[in-house]
Order: sequence, then C-alpha cells, then structure tokens
Amino acid sequence: MLFYTFFGFFLTQANSKESSSTHWGYGGEGNPTRWGELNPDYGLCETGTRQSPINIESVSISRFTPIEFNYQSIPLTVFNNGHTIQVNYAEGSQIELDESVYKLLQFHFHTPSEHYIDGKAAAMEVHFVHQDDRGKLAVVGIAIEEGESNPVLEKIWDNLPLEGEEKTVETVTVNAEDLLPDNRTYYSYSGSLTTPPCSEEVSWNVMQTPIQASAEQIDRFASIYQVNARPIQPLNDRTIELK
Repeated sequence: MLFYTFFGFFLTQANSKESSSTHWGYGGEGNPTRWGELNPDYGLCETGTRQSPINIESVSISRFTPIEFNYQSIPLTVFNNGHTIQVNYAEGSQIELDESVYKLLQFHFHTPSEHYIDGKAAAMEVHFVHQDDRGKLAVVGIAIEEGESNPVLEKIWDNLPLEGEEKTVETVTVNAEDLLPDNRTYYSYSGSLTTPPCSEEVSWNVMQTPIQASAEQIDRFASIYQVNARPIQPLNDRTIELK
C-alpha cells in the first residue's frame, strides 16, 4: 500500500523504516549537495541529467495546449512533514494533460521558489503533484510573489499542525483551483522530483503567471521553513516549451 509524502516521494510500508532513518534537508550535513551520498536510492540526485528545478529561459514557443483542470472542494487536511506544509487531497480531482489523466494527490510549498524565471526567484512556489494510472507524475508549479493576501493560504496557515502531524478540519474547505492564476499559459519540460530520491521523467508544467500572497503570509511560512528549495540544476540541452 502506498502513502504520499512530500512531492510524490512514494514509500512502501516495507521500506519506510529504512528511508526514514536517512536525514536529508536543506542545510547542514544533509544539504542538497550531499543528497546523492546519503542513501544508495538517492543516486540520481548526483548523477541524473534531467533534474529539477531549473532556470527557465530560452524557451521554444509551442502550440497552446491547455491543461484541463478539474479540481473539487475538499475538507482541509494539512500535513507538516518536516520539510514543508502539504495539503493532502482526496480522490476526485484531476487534470488532463497531453491526452492523459492525472489525479491530484497533494500540493505543498517552497520558499524561495525552486524554479527561476530569467535568473530570478520568486518569494515562494506551490507545487500540485499528480499521478496517472501508470504511476507517472505530472507537477504544476506556480510562483508566489508578494502582493495581496491570499484567502486559500489564510485557511491553511490558520490550521497548521505541529511537525510530523496531520490535521483535518471538516468545517474548513479548500479548492486547489482557487490557487490557479487566470492566465493558464505554462512552461513545460521533462524533469525530476526536487527532493530525494530525485526520480526523473516527471512532467513539469510551470505557470507563466504568478499568484500573490501578503508579506505576512510569506513571512509566516518562512518562520517555519526558512529555506526549503533545492538549488537550480543544469538544463543539459533539454527543451523548455511555452504552451
């Protein structure tokens, strides 16, 4: 049986004890430059050639092929997994991308943004993690810049659990679609998980238009996770398409 943790890092019950003893993070001895040394399963973090995140520039203009979003409202379930704040999603929400259907598993946050646009990071980034019936992952990333207060973030921040705990609030509902920008143009490329084990062949779809959060909301997340972003990885001749 599978359960879902940070950014689609899927563990079976059989190997969860082994992996939980491997302490990776964003600073100290478990920082991203050493992920490949921490566990044999993390080798791609060091040797992979299609790694994420990347700096998005020199894009190829492609025919606009919209992502079809079908997200539903759910009772708020928040998980503080020790690396980020994650909202777990019940079945019934999905996207259609390149003629495949991907179920929404969860969304979570990074500060600063993991992807750069023309060499610049945003204050935060939210990742929507999806999986199809074959087990392939598709992630939608959206930059978050400082601006107006975000009502969805306010609901989440007001119900944060302690590290390692999950909290469900039946009286509070959220809809992931309320975090999407009005402009759905996006950058597409083939990448990887941005956390160990850094598995590749992940379909990345980064929205061109950011959303906003207030300075107070950004600071509140940073007070829990000051930096939880993997450094930029080499592009290695991959093509980035603007769709």
